[in-house]
Amino acid sequence: MPEMKGFDEISAEDKERLTLTGINTENMEGRSGSFLLVNDHVYHAGSAAEGIETLMIEAALEKYEWLKDYFWNIVPADKDEYTKYVAERPQRGYVIIAHKGAKATFPLQSCMFLQGDTIQCVHNIVIAEEGSEIHLIAGCASSMDTKVGAHYGVNEIYVGKNAKVTSTMIHTWGEEVEVFPRTCTVVEEGGTFLSNYVCMKPTKMVQMYPTAYLKGEGAVARFSGVVVAGTGSYVDTGSRAVLQAPNTSAELVTRAITNGGTIISRGAVVAECPKTKGHIECRGLILKDGIMHAIPEIEGHVVDVELSHEAAVGKIARDEIEYLMARGLSEEEATATIIRGFLDIKIEGLPPALQKQIDAAIDSADNEGY
Repeated sequence: MPEMKGFDEISAEDKERLTLTGINTENMEGRSGSFLLVNDHVYHAGSAAEGIETLMIEAALEKYEWLKDYFWNIVPADKDEYTKYVAERPQRGYVIIAHKGAKATFPLQSCMFLQGDTIQCVHNIVIAEEGSEIHLIAGCASSMDTKVGAHYGVNEIYVGKNAKVTSTMIHTWGEEVEVFPRTCTVVEEGGTFLSNYVCMKPTKMVQMYPTAYLKGEGAVARFSGVVVAGTGSYVDTGSRAVLQAPNTSAELVTRAITNGGTIISRGAVVAECPKTKGHIECRGLILKDGIMHAIPEIEGHVVDVELSHEAAVGKIARDEIEYLMARGLSEEEATATIIRGFLDIKIEGLPPALQKQIDAAIDSADNEGY
């Protein structure tokens, strides 16, 4: 098992923040591999799982000449001002390669940590070859001492034939940090891509709209998001799936709460091929005056497609609170119980270790109060 490096440079207080993002900072127990980036310095990159490599992007490009075909491929370098900014600088980030048939027993973890008032640029590539299976926990956080800063992240994910990639991203950024991830995924025949996003802490701005292209017959994509925005936060998130082969399907599910902040929840399914299915579900709660804007879109280009969406925004029903109070809970306890249930997304087929990280993030926010 590779030795963990770099985490001893992080304070105990900040290690606790990283733990809330699902990162194990002490050892590799329960992890198949680990990657640590602090600002623009890579402290650790390694994997103990047979057939799975975790490499610094610079080293990976030197080791594998063919990797250049996956580099700035599904996320163009000139996509927008943020991708251009990343492309113009030395590449920092990881390359994870799950070779044909390789399956990780435990999740791999990646930690993007921001210390000081700076801009962190990241470019990551994930390649799951035919029949492989990997689970990724991406814990992104800033130091308690970081007052302002930004994170620009580019992620290109390739899910091969009959492969499966589960990606859980948990954000714990500071109140004045701006975050701009740019992620695209390609899913080949029989492949499965599960994407889970959790943002429970106040953040100045998050702007992301990951897209999955289902190119192979029978490919599946599921996006699940849990978002809370406090006063001063502007969170513009969502997901998009493009169905480009027969018998492909996509499901996009979001739970969002505004506690005085602004949330724009986007979801789109585009059916370009017959015999495809897609569904979008967005539910939002307004606990304190803020803005909740749900934008579901379904777009069919051919016959023989099944697309649907539903969106609802509201408040906690008074009769639900009174029902729980009649059974011995205080009003505060009743409200917290309802919120906890609202945010509780159980995803079919999600490994217990990843579900535990999502539950921990929700519990942490609940304990601090809404």
